[in-house]
Amino acid sequence: MSDEYVDPSGNTEAFRSFAQNADADAAPSRLPLIVGIAVLAVILIALVAYLAVG
Repeated sequence: MSDEYVDPSGNTEAFRSFAQNADADAAPSRLPLIVGIAVLAVILIALVAYLAVG
């Protein structure tokens, strides 16, 4: 039975490719920042509307 896992350290070029791809996947998501800004904008718009009406 053959092992399907190939060790990337066996080849320098393959290891460099593996290391670069591992760093790219570790980038943090910007989605929570975008959602937070959108929620803050909705709250500020609601506050301004409330003060304008009241």
